[in-house]
Amino acid sequence: MNSKVVVAMVAMLCAGVGMGAAAQSPYPTKPIRLVVPYPPGGPTDFVGRAVAAKLTELLGQTVVVDNRPGAGTVIGSELIARATPDGYNLLFGTGGGTFLAPLILPKVPYDPQKDFAPVAMLVMSPQVLVVHPSTGANSVKELIAVAKSKPGQLNFSSVGTGTSPHLGGELFKALAGVDIVHVPYKGTAPGMMDLIAGRVQLAFSSIPTVLTHVQAGRLKMLGTGGTRRSAALPDIPPIADTLPGYELVTWYAIFAPTGTPAAIVNRLNAEIAKVLKDPDIQKRLGEQGLEPVVMTPQELKRYTETDVSRWTRLIKAANIKG
Repeated sequence: MNSKVVVAMVAMLCAGVGMGAAAQSPYPTKPIRLVVPYPPGGPTDFVGRAVAAKLTELLGQTVVVDNRPGAGTVIGSELIARATPDGYNLLFGTGGGTFLAPLILPKVPYDPQKDFAPVAMLVMSPQVLVVHPSTGANSVKELIAVAKSKPGQLNFSSVGTGTSPHLGGELFKALAGVDIVHVPYKGTAPGMMDLIAGRVQLAFSSIPTVLTHVQAGRLKMLGTGGTRRSAALPDIPPIADTLPGYELVTWYAIFAPTGTPAAIVNRLNAEIAKVLKDPDIQKRLGEQGLEPVVMTPQELKRYTETDVSRWTRLIKAANIKG
């Protein structure tokens, strides 16, 4: 038999074996772990569980939510940074935690740009500027005027140094040219209690956290951090209408350990896109002021790089340290 024919036959047999092995090992074949580096019950946990439930239906395997809060999301994030890159370990990442914490906290044991593979964006939501009624301000312009007439006398709360609400306040200070004082709290609840009581005068916060207080008249909402009006708050103007260049947006996304096969990443991205287009999911997210956003892994990578670059400049300019 011709040697070339023999080689061709062997190649065909090997290809057949490879195809058979691939057919016998479809993804996924076991439960998938989704680490949420926040405690149960908050908006991150709500979104994580809603997406996990729909993914379970689409993938035919359980997507298990594993809450691992602590150290400003570092504990949960490190678990995935060091996990096996096989598609069975995923991270529920956020701009404020996963990507900003390493810019401020000392000795974070991972690099989010190098150790995480972008899988899919989930949602975006503008943060909002709220004030205590005692400020007398009914617009962003009026608040700036009050702050300039009382330098160093207005305080803004946050859930900790380097968090999105803190950086939102620093960006406001820089663009408005005002002197307002940052008061960090250990968690959302104590800061919100002091804001409602008037012990601090303003805050930058997520929509679900403040909406009931605004509706009850305990707080006033002056602006949103998006570049356009939010569908959830059509009557509230963007802060950028008064301060061009202002942007403060919460975003949640899914990441995998670097090295996760591209075929698995693309499969997950496609299934998550289906989840985000589901009418029930869109309704549930919309009720929380969250907008589903579909991105490819490449688009998510570019977005995170731009976001990190923007906040890095502010952190350096304001000399923010953890």
